[in-house]
Amino acid sequence: MEHMMGYRRSDGTVGIRNHLLIIPTVICANQVCSRIMQMVPETIAIPHQHGCSQIGADKDRTFDMLAGTGKNPNVGGVIIISLGCEVIDPTQLADAVRATGKLVEVFDIQSVGGSVKAIQHGVELAKKMKQQLDAMESEPIPFSELIIGVKCGGSDATSGLASNPALGAAADSLIQIGGGVVIGETTEIIGAEHVLASRCATPETSDMLYTIVNRFEKEVERMGADMRGGNPSPGNIAGGLTTIEEKSLGCISKCGTAPIKGIVEYAETIPKHGLYFMDSPGNDIECVSGMAAGGAHLVCFTTGRGTPTGSAVVPVIKITGNTRMFERMSDNMDINVGDMLAGTLSLEDAGEMIWEEIKAVANGKLTKAEILGHTEFSINRIGPSL
Repeated sequence: MEHMMGYRRSDGTVGIRNHLLIIPTVICANQVCSRIMQMVPETIAIPHQHGCSQIGADKDRTFDMLAGTGKNPNVGGVIIISLGCEVIDPTQLADAVRATGKLVEVFDIQSVGGSVKAIQHGVELAKKMKQQLDAMESEPIPFSELIIGVKCGGSDATSGLASNPALGAAADSLIQIGGGVVIGETTEIIGAEHVLASRCATPETSDMLYTIVNRFEKEVERMGADMRGGNPSPGNIAGGLTTIEEKSLGCISKCGTAPIKGIVEYAETIPKHGLYFMDSPGNDIECVSGMAAGGAHLVCFTTGRGTPTGSAVVPVIKITGNTRMFERMSDNMDINVGDMLAGTLSLEDAGEMIWEEIKAVANGKLTKAEILGHTEFSINRIGPSL
């Protein structure tokens, strides 16, 4: 499999899916968007709790997340639906997404006459746009165009021992052919940040890595809180992880051995080639949503405890090193590398298993999360609501 079949966008980016995305600018438009998704098959809505009563960095973050998700190359067309009086400007949002050359429609519920009329109007638009997307043809694309996110969640002792290092080997395989990898979870490198800093390509990148860790620690201090009890989580501890340092050392192994070329902010565009670190929370949905908004094509997600979550616009491959959990949660898991712990599967072969799955999913194979309709989406919040 020397290439993947993808959709070449007018801005030069490449998608491995061709989604029609329905974006509410504000929580008040969630129900309308969700109803349109239910009535027009193979569309995706991203309900969220934000879009109004926000200022400054929080308002900017919501805008950037919505725009970035619409810009993700896996999205072929976007319908933006606003209430009509929120702080997120729907026209500006539409213009930001249109800059990629995609199909974009925008309207507000107040102007069309309420929820029922908005649903009817949205359904008509969605059906028309879906026909246009279905007429698009895919073409051969080199795997060097692929950007993947690497994430872990619901971890246990098997994560750091098996699934994370195996994913790291697969990440190395992609980087070796010119592809891109992004790792996040600032909260889950604490105690091991010096290891990642030593792998940074430049002193400036190393300094920035320390800066984002210190920034997070100061925010926790400002809240008068302690990470312990929240990280490691109760499930992590029940699964055999005892300290944040132990968890972090396992966590960082999933990005392989390549040098870290740079640091990107949450939802910021991820450069195409090489390994990058995104400043993001460890929270599963917020982290994966930020990677998708940054332009990742798919996310490889390791778990020892088991989690069903997927993502709105990117396939999520679930990987585990816990064979008992794999059998118990076979509905949700894609790959089991638990034989590493039995001594019958090498790190290299486990990495190759994951790499082959990445290539298959990039070529259209549906993940378990996609089959089950998991389209989770969440925006990381900074400050208070007004």
